[in-house]
Amino acid sequence: MEYRRLGNSGMYVSEIAYGNWITHGSQVESDVAVKCVKAALDCGITTFDTADVYAGTKAEVVLGRALKGVRRESYELLTKVYWPTGPGKNDRGLSRKHIMESCHASLKRLNTDHIDLYQAHRFDVETPLEETLRAFDDLVRQGKVSYIGFSEWTAPQISQALKIQDARGYDRFVSSQPQYSALWRVIEGAVVPLSKKEGIGQIVWSPMAQGVLTGKYLPGVKPPAGSRATDKKSGAGAISSFMKEEILTAVQNLRPIAEEHGLTMSQLAIAWVLQNENVSAAIMGATKPSQVKENVKASGVKLGVETMSRIDKILGTLPERDSTIDRTPRPRA
Repeated sequence: MEYRRLGNSGMYVSEIAYGNWITHGSQVESDVAVKCVKAALDCGITTFDTADVYAGTKAEVVLGRALKGVRRESYELLTKVYWPTGPGKNDRGLSRKHIMESCHASLKRLNTDHIDLYQAHRFDVETPLEETLRAFDDLVRQGKVSYIGFSEWTAPQISQALKIQDARGYDRFVSSQPQYSALWRVIEGAVVPLSKKEGIGQIVWSPMAQGVLTGKYLPGVKPPAGSRATDKKSGAGAISSFMKEEILTAVQNLRPIAEEHGLTMSQLAIAWVLQNENVSAAIMGATKPSQVKENVKASGVKLGVETMSRIDKILGTLPERDSTIDRTPRPRA
C-alpha cells in the first residue's frame, strides 16, 4: 500500500480507502464486515470512510465494532453529516444544531473520542453557510474533529466557503469527496483545478462506476443475479445510468489493456483514478475479504501516458464530463 497527503494537510491517507456506504449494516452481515475490515488492515489500508446516514446509522456502529482494539493512532476515521438520521425536522442538513448532535452521535457509534476527517455530505442551501462553517470550526477547536471536508460541492460553493473561512480565521477544508471514475469525470473541469490551487485533495467514491468498470456486466446479457444492478438495496438506482449497451460494450474493450498490465478490470479502474495527482485516495467497498485483497493491488500501479490515451480513445464521448452538473439537493425535499 502507498500513502498520500490529504490535500495540503499534514495527514497521510492510504491511497485506497475502505468505505461502507452500501455494505455494513445492510448488504453484509456484521461478522463478514468485521472480516473485511480486518483484511483491509492486513493489506495496509488505514483510511476508513463512512457516514451517519449509511444503513440508517448502523454502518457506523458496525465499523466501530470492527475497529475495536485497533490502535487508534494507526488509522484515519472519516465520516459525514447532512442526510436525515431521524424523523425530526432538525435531524438533517447542516445547521449548527444538527452538526453538533450528529457529530456526538457518530463519536458514540464509532466508539472513539475524535474523528480524523468530518465532511459535509452535501451543500445545504437552507442554512447560512457561515453557520455551518462556524460549527465545523468549533468541532476542530474542541478536539472532536481533526480536519474538515465536503462531498459533492460545486466549484462556486467551494470558493464561497473558502472566502468565509479565510475572512473569519476558521479552519479550512482540506478534502473533497466526489464521484470520480473513467466514466464520470465532472470534477476535472472546475473542481480539480480549484482544489489544486487551494490545497484540497480528492477522496473519490465509486472509482469502478458502481461496478460497471469491473466488466461483469455484459452487453445484451441480463445482469447477474445478486449483483448491484439487480438489488434495489445495494445501489440499483445509482448504477442505472451506466447500464447502457454502448457503455457496456466500450468497457469490454478495456479488458485487453487490463490484461497487458497484469490487472483485473477492477484494479484497472482504481488505478485509473489514482493517476490523477489531485486524488488523495480512492474509496472501495467490499462484500467479502477476497475483494479487498484483490482491489488493493491497484495501489502503486503506474499507467503511462499512452495507456491513458488508449483508455480515453476507447471510451470516447461516453464519460460524463459536464462540470456544471449540480448535485445539490434540498435537505427537506
